[in-house]
Amino acid sequence: MNTDFHKIRRLPPYVFEQVNRTKAALRAQGADIIDLGMGNPDMPTPEHIVDKLCETARRPDVNGYSASRGIKGLRRAVTNYYQRRFDVSLDMDREVIVTLGSKEGFANLAQAISAPGDVILSPDPSYPLHSFGFIIAGASIRSVPAHTPEEYLSNLSKAVKYCVPPPTAMVLCFPSNPTAEVCDLDFYKEAVKFARKHDLIVLSDLAYNEIYFDEPTPSILQVDGAKDIAVEFTTMSKTYSMAGWRIGFVAGNEKLVGALGRVKSYLDYGAYTPIQVAATAALDGPQDCVDEFRQIYRSRRDVLVESFTRAGWPIPSPKASMFAWAPIPEPLKEMGSLEFSLQLINDAHVAVAPGAGFGEQGDGHVRIALVENEQRIRQAARNIRKFLQSRGIKDIQPAAAE
Repeated sequence: MNTDFHKIRRLPPYVFEQVNRTKAALRAQGADIIDLGMGNPDMPTPEHIVDKLCETARRPDVNGYSASRGIKGLRRAVTNYYQRRFDVSLDMDREVIVTLGSKEGFANLAQAISAPGDVILSPDPSYPLHSFGFIIAGASIRSVPAHTPEEYLSNLSKAVKYCVPPPTAMVLCFPSNPTAEVCDLDFYKEAVKFARKHDLIVLSDLAYNEIYFDEPTPSILQVDGAKDIAVEFTTMSKTYSMAGWRIGFVAGNEKLVGALGRVKSYLDYGAYTPIQVAATAALDGPQDCVDEFRQIYRSRRDVLVESFTRAGWPIPSPKASMFAWAPIPEPLKEMGSLEFSLQLINDAHVAVAPGAGFGEQGDGHVRIALVENEQRIRQAARNIRKFLQSRGIKDIQPAAAE
């Protein structure tokens, strides 16, 4: 049997898997690994959401197939959320669809709208699916340097100029995974203007929109005319600490939503109904839990920045998301992000995500997830201090009492 599958050949080895294998091997030997690698929320799902799941699951009429596009109550809750958060009106029947997390929605929309030979503009660095969702679908990616929103916009014109054939879509992701950069509404206005000029579909990933530390983050759908060309992907995973529940939604252009719905109708019967009911309770219910999670991430961010900087590794303070995007310490930069990450986990027992996994432009950085409590973050800083000292990095501030 020939197992040299065409689509698998297009996928490179998963960079993060090398760190994950090392982490598993060390833990099997009894090592205490402080895992700041995967963006897997560690806070429990709020109790009222879990209670609604349990209450609904006990009903005898909810264990059959659900609705592929999402139950009406959840789609209505999504429209209510957009109205109160962004002052954006949506038609719940034509402009909203429920997904099995934003990742599934993005990948299946890529299947729906792209064909072999299509060119997609994707930021670099960025979440791997932003590129590989389209690569799996057979399209080609034009990676555009995007360390900041401004850099991405300025490089898009050059990318379009030299793309043959012309690109068909572009990806946005703010707050950014992995860089934690944020954009304002003026950025989205310019992005919509650019997309209209070049006849581009816009796919906006808004997974971290409720984890902000300064001003609330905007939606591209707030821009006049954005719904003519754009859709937005959101997930319950981060906002409500529901990562394993696999529930999210897509909102915006009705033709794109309809195309996703048609593909999904062949592939799934929708998320388990009690999960959709619980997600409705999350969106429609009290939002104190969201404020609480935001404050926890803010406190962890502050501890990370302060303790790592004192350990000899200055970390820029992120404005949003559950990540910090950390430049590799200058004396160690030449080893690249994968080797640095492997040495860090082997010698300091701290796991981070290599920046190379987010694109070529990310290789000088690692992504640090705020998924351990403050005590563990301080312990990670102490381990890293010893690691840096062992590499001859002596310019370290004296450690204060922990």
